[in-house]
Amino acid sequence: MASVGTPDPTPDRDRDPEPNSAWLSEQELAEVRRRMPLLYVEAVPVRLDGMGIVKEVGILLRANPHGAISRTLVSGRVMYGETLRDALYRHLEKDLGPMAFPQLPASPVPFHVAEYFPIPGLSAYLDERQHAVSLAYVVPVTGTCDPRQDALELTWMTPAEASSAAVHSEMEGGRGTLLRAALASVGVLG
Repeated sequence: MASVGTPDPTPDRDRDPEPNSAWLSEQELAEVRRRMPLLYVEAVPVRLDGMGIVKEVGILLRANPHGAISRTLVSGRVMYGETLRDALYRHLEKDLGPMAFPQLPASPVPFHVAEYFPIPGLSAYLDERQHAVSLAYVVPVTGTCDPRQDALELTWMTPAEASSAAVHSEMEGGRGTLLRAALASVGVLG
């Protein structure tokens, strides 16, 4: 047990952030976004068969702050002092629920690095808010997914459905391109 005035050496992941933690206020985040790229993780949740072949791909349906509905992937910022593994797990749990049971690899290596710019045409990826670098992963999940936060639903699709032009057109910021790269990285898209 930590004494009064001494920080607890084993922080509780479930409690609210401390005032001086790695979390940024909306004003601080806006200022940082104007000055430097931010690091993100993105995850494509998949379900595998017994041979480890992708049979289903999970795609989120989400409403953006302007009320527009689009399809997207699990994504979020990496906090200062947070490992990539912890960031991936936190965002998977945040978007898919605590019973999704993501199977993170022993050494998380991204299948792709996506660089988002606020200016169209600089890359295949666009984020009007900021310049961001995103490490993208394909992550098998074995549990029950119950979308939370701003995710309205999670749709499980076959790889062919997920890579279709219709789904690609429903994804913002180039995430359709990222989804196709994810499927190609696991050998289910030629």
